[in-house]
Amino acid sequence: MKKSQKRWLLSLSSAITALALILGTLGGWKAEAAAPSFAKGADISWVAGMEKQGYSWKDKNGVKRDILDILKNDYQINSVRIRVWVNPNMSDYGNGYLNAETAAALAKRAKDKGMSVMLTLHYSDSWADPGQQTKPYAWSTFDFTQLMDAVWSHTVYVMNTMKAQGVTPDWVQIGNETNDGMLWSDGKASVNMKNYAWLISTGNNAVKSVSSSTKTIVHLANGYDNATFKWNIGGLISNGATFDIVGMSLYPSASDWSTKVTQTIANANSMISTYGKSVMICEIGMDYSQASAAKSFVTDIKTKVRNLSGGNGLGVFYWEPEATPGYNGGYNMGAWQSDGKPTAALEGFLN
Repeated sequence: MKKSQKRWLLSLSSAITALALILGTLGGWKAEAAAPSFAKGADISWVAGMEKQGYSWKDKNGVKRDILDILKNDYQINSVRIRVWVNPNMSDYGNGYLNAETAAALAKRAKDKGMSVMLTLHYSDSWADPGQQTKPYAWSTFDFTQLMDAVWSHTVYVMNTMKAQGVTPDWVQIGNETNDGMLWSDGKASVNMKNYAWLISTGNNAVKSVSSSTKTIVHLANGYDNATFKWNIGGLISNGATFDIVGMSLYPSASDWSTKVTQTIANANSMISTYGKSVMICEIGMDYSQASAAKSFVTDIKTKVRNLSGGNGLGVFYWEPEATPGYNGGYNMGAWQSDGKPTAALEGFLN
């Protein structure tokens, strides 16, 4: 990239930050209620599509009820997490049924039950994770400046779509499991950490331009992997990225969960002490057939995150607990059984 381009992009980033601060002060979309001091959460992104497919859920007594009522009233889940893709295939209920409008309707449903909302913006038409960070098709020919503009516009659009439903997200992830950056190859961290940092800041500033109270998250997989977190989060910060929280995923087995929790908590403390960032465990899960171990795992990580130094452990979210065995081509880490009743896994959230 030419020096003139770099100077222009730096000026754009500064202008975006200033605009965000002005709009946050004058435009004042404020949260209706404070986020919980500790989020006990569930990613419910598949719910809308599953209901469209005819799925329903029972509680442990075999009584059919609204899945959100079961999560909140039976397991003390106070927060939900919902992913947003840019232009998903809306005919594919299992995978693609979450554009901004459908996500906002689901978020409103949760908010109306008194639950807080986290959004995970994938900046893709499909899954974004450590192995794939594919640009939305409509953005595929954009240069980097256009890509930053698209991130800004899409983020503001999603936030305003939520606002139209009366929902103020408490947290928004700028990307999902961005271990090697996002929007490849322009924002691939191992190729251009500066670009990745600019994309994170653009998303952060776009969120703040609509809701100054919403906290932003950079979310990486493998919460036990301190080396990757130091390289990624440290690289972002050294390149001037602005965001609020470090997010982590953790999917251990029944045999290694205790070790992985210990490593993840050590990594969380490292993020707090080194970078001054609070930590959110944005995704956890374990095979539904290991429900007893899963319950112990949830209990342990919930307790240890809650007790992180300085109150900097903000919460734990179970990923798609409403999934039944084998849902969507073989996902087996939900917390519901094929008979429609829950496993014991979510009992780990109970105080």
